[in-house]
Amino acid sequence: MYIVMLRFSENKAKAGEFMEGHKAWVARGFADGVFLLVGSLQPKQGGAVVAHGVSRAELEQRVSEDPFVVENIVSVEIIEIEPSRVDERLRFIAA
Repeated sequence: MYIVMLRFSENKAKAGEFMEGHKAWVARGFADGVFLLVGSLQPKQGGAVVAHGVSRAELEQRVSEDPFVVENIVSVEIIEIEPSRVDERLRFIAA
């Protein structure tokens, strides 16, 4: 499982220009079953994605296709988590 931190960078002002492409990228992540959760980092610091079911290399490739990443609107940090204890409601993540 991964947490992808997308923190605004020097081109933050261009976010509106590439928002539709970013939203389409997010929608593909959900449609492909890779993204579990997407949300904003508060206050207005960027966004975060919880992803699973892919290798790190596959996730890095997917993240590199986000228009916000391509246009340097956000910087990326990918944090890998190997669950050792999981609530039953999230058991599918540890599978």
